[in-house]
Amino acid sequence: MFLILVYDFNEKRVAKALKKCRKYLTWVQNSVFEGEISQANYKKLIKELTTIMNKEEDSLIIYNFETINYFKRESFGLEKNENTQFI
Repeated sequence: MFLILVYDFNEKRVAKALKKCRKYLTWVQNSVFEGEISQANYKKLIKELTTIMNKEEDSLIIYNFETINYFKRESFGLEKNENTQFI
């Protein structure tokens, strides 16, 4: 599956969230990640992030694409990370 993951964590927890996301996905820009991930790793990532987050202060949004065939990615301006898995 392909994901776009966006988080907004309190600055006390943001470094931990960044580290967890980088284990599984490609960093695109501040608090935004994308990439291909297995179902097992998806479950691990969600568990790790929800353990870190404070549900009263933080938010996590995931866009899940079962196939990349119907997905188009456009980028304008500065590329934060050019090593993207999407073409």
